[in-house]
Amino acid sequence: MANIKKHKGIIGILTGGGDVPGLNPAIRSITIRAISEGYQVIGIRRGWAGIIDIIKDRQVDNSDNFLALSKDIVNQAGRTGGTFLHSSRTLPSRVAKEAVPDHLKSTYNEPMNDLTPEVLKNLDFLGIDFLIPIGGDDTLSYGVHLYKEGVKVVAMPKTMDNDVPGTDYCIGFSTCVTRTIELTNSLRTTAGSHERFLVLEVFGRYAGFTAMLPTMAGAAHRCVIPEHKFDIENLTDLLSQDRREHPSNYAVVLVSEGAMFEGGEMVFSDAERDAFGHAKLGGFGELVAEQLKELSLKYNNGHMVDVIYQKLGYLVRCGNPDAIDAIVPMAYGNMALDLILKRVHGRLVVIENGRYGSVPIDVVTSSKKLVNVNKHYSTERLRPQFGSFEMQPLFIMTSE
Repeated sequence: MANIKKHKGIIGILTGGGDVPGLNPAIRSITIRAISEGYQVIGIRRGWAGIIDIIKDRQVDNSDNFLALSKDIVNQAGRTGGTFLHSSRTLPSRVAKEAVPDHLKSTYNEPMNDLTPEVLKNLDFLGIDFLIPIGGDDTLSYGVHLYKEGVKVVAMPKTMDNDVPGTDYCIGFSTCVTRTIELTNSLRTTAGSHERFLVLEVFGRYAGFTAMLPTMAGAAHRCVIPEHKFDIENLTDLLSQDRREHPSNYAVVLVSEGAMFEGGEMVFSDAERDAFGHAKLGGFGELVAEQLKELSLKYNNGHMVDVIYQKLGYLVRCGNPDAIDAIVPMAYGNMALDLILKRVHGRLVVIENGRYGSVPIDVVTSSKKLVNVNKHYSTERLRPQFGSFEMQPLFIMTSE
């Protein structure tokens, strides 16, 4: 690739971590505005994986790792879900030996390798003046690292869990909540027809926002979240009461994948870890379903209640964005360009107290965003609690 550094400069965009609806609108928004302001835009493929795989030779075809973006390209994808730049869970500061690109294996051959020097060289090779990573706390934590290494970073928060610190809202959250409500309401017909408990496992490794908001909206009777270890006997008792009081004789509980029994720990699907180093969660909802069925004898006059268990999983992250996840990415993209035009970097674009703005990027690594259990969750009733909604932000439980 010839040196394309012309006009005002070059902006690089990448998407990392799990896909969510709203990423393509974000890429479109950045690109359209950047081009109109005289910048050229490069889309880095597969998140941080693309930037470590570039061969610094103008005669080499690196098109598998990056793409020069145009208005036509982003307009075609901008209304769709997912990310046309693709994604990965690669963390360049911790690359396993077997994942090191072939052309770097002679240099980096430890069990775990820090490829940050290559990232810095590759960004320079591409002529990137500003880098916009779009991701959750793992993707953005490496953006913080690059910023400290001198890269001009302006970051955008994305995650269905809505747990990036410093912002009320992360791209993908609204669509996740919308889909969870829709899917739960669809499954009610089967639960009611057979007079069962309905147990739905939703995303949420450390934070329970994706279980809390649908429950607050009336999709479920109860929810269990990572921030509070719960008593399964109490849950069974509460759901049994809910079932008896319901005209169709069923009850619904949303289970965060990272929730835990009282005295227990997180449940993992297997020993495998992703590139961010996280063990893969999965199956806790099934354990809850099994124990609910077993304990139902005790709380239903000796009669066992059957249970429907469903892991919602990728169903809440696939497909097109809802209205909020089409509007917020557009605003975030334009805010990122506002900062770049002012030559400001080291910032995370956010919604704070319902207003768009930006905060120092290192908020991503300096704090945690979790459900405020004392304020928003009843540990006795295992459901959201709230007082007055006056002057509360749109999604109630936000950056605090």
